[in-house]
Amino acid sequence: MEGLPTEAINPSTLAIDKLSAADIIELMLAEDRKVLAAVQHEKSRIALGVDIIVQAIRKGGRVVFVGAGTSGRLGILESAEMPTTFGTTPELVQAIMAGGRNAFLHAKEGVEDKLRGGARTITRLKPAKKDVVIGVSASGMTPFVRGALTCARKSGAKIIFVTCDPRTELQTFVDLTVSPAVGPEVIAGSTRLKAGTATKLVLNMLTTASMVRIGRTYGNLMVDVPHRVAQTQGPRRRILSGVTGLDYDEATGSSARRAGTSKAAIVMQKTGPEPVEAASRLRKSHDSVREAIGEDVEVRLRELLKLGHPSPRAANPRRQARGNRPRCDPAGAARSIGRPTAALEPALTPGVGLLQSTASMPGMTSRPPLRRARRLISRPADPPAALRFPPLRAAAIDGGRERCARSGSREAA
Repeated sequence: MEGLPTEAINPSTLAIDKLSAADIIELMLAEDRKVLAAVQHEKSRIALGVDIIVQAIRKGGRVVFVGAGTSGRLGILESAEMPTTFGTTPELVQAIMAGGRNAFLHAKEGVEDKLRGGARTITRLKPAKKDVVIGVSASGMTPFVRGALTCARKSGAKIIFVTCDPRTELQTFVDLTVSPAVGPEVIAGSTRLKAGTATKLVLNMLTTASMVRIGRTYGNLMVDVPHRVAQTQGPRRRILSGVTGLDYDEATGSSARRAGTSKAAIVMQKTGPEPVEAASRLRKSHDSVREAIGEDVEVRLRELLKLGHPSPRAANPRRQARGNRPRCDPAGAARSIGRPTAALEPALTPGVGLLQSTASMPGMTSRPPLRRARRLISRPADPPAALRFPPLRAAAIDGGRERCARSGSREAA
C-alpha cells in the first residue's frame, strides 16, 4: 500500500489534534475545496462514462456498482435511490459490496481482500455484453473489486473504474477510468473523507446525467416516478400542477392516477389521449416528454418563477391552511420542561455564546436566532423512557431496495 495517495500523510493536518473545533472545521473545508477541483479535472471522462451507460441502458443492459467499505456503500446508495427518483426498476441499477448486506452497517474485516469473493459475487448476476459494471475503489487496489471486474470483463461487459489514484494500473484493463486526484486525507488513510466525497460526486453525475439523457426528466423535473411511491405524492402533484396548469386537486384526480406516472399524465393532459395512447407517444419519442408533446417546459417554468409562484412547501393547501404559526420560544420550552431560563444564557452555556458570536465574525452575515441549538441545549439529559426508539437491529439491501428492521420493546415510562 506504500505510495498510494489515499494512504499518504497530509502535511497540512499534522497538528490537527491541537486545534479547536472551529479550526478543525476550517481545515477540513480547505481540504474539501480541493475535491471540486479534482472532479472538475475529470469532467470529460465523466461525460464519456455517461455516454457508455446511456448506450447500455438503451440496449436493455444493466448498471452494476461494485465496491467495498465506503466505496461499496456509496454504490448501494446510488442503486437504492434510482427507483424513487427516476422510476427505474430495481434490476436496472444494482450494487454489490464486499461482505454482503450486513457489511453495509457493520464493517467486516478482510472481506475486501478476497479476490475470488468479488468474482463469485458478480457471477451470480450473470453479467452480459450489454451491461456496464462500475468498479469503485478509492485506493484502486481493492482485491474484491478487481476480482469482480476481471470476471465481468470476461463476459464482455463494459467496465468503468472510479478511483482516487490517477496512477492506477487498472487504467489499461478497463474501458474508462475516472480518477479525481484529491490527495492525502485529513486523517491519513480515512478514505470516507475527501475520497468519499469525490466518489459520491462522480457517481451522482454518472447516474443523474444518464437518467436525464434517456428521458427520465422533463426539464429539471422528476416526471417518471410511479404514482404508487407514497413519498413522492406531494412533488408529483406540484409538478403536474406547474407544468399543465391543473389545480392541486385536479392533479390528484383519477385521470392522473390512471396515467401511472407524471410523465404519462402530462402527455395525456397536453394531447388528450388515453393512457395507452400516451404510452405509445412516449415510446415513439424515446420516452421524452419534450418530443412527445412538442413543447418546452422552460417557458412555463420561467413564467411561474417571474410570477413568484409559491415554493413547493407553500403550494400544499394543507400547509396554507395551517398558516404561519409562531416558532418555538426557547425560553418557553425551557420553562415547560422545568429547566431554568437562565440555562440559555451564554454565561452558563458557552456553546450558545460561541454560535451566536459567529454573526459578528468577518464575512459572516446576520442570521436568525439559532432556535434548534437552543432547543437542543434546553432538553433534559435523558428523554422519557417511553419516547426512546428501539435499537437498530439490521439493514438489508437487495437489488437497490433497503429494508430496515427495528427491534426491542418500549420501556414503561
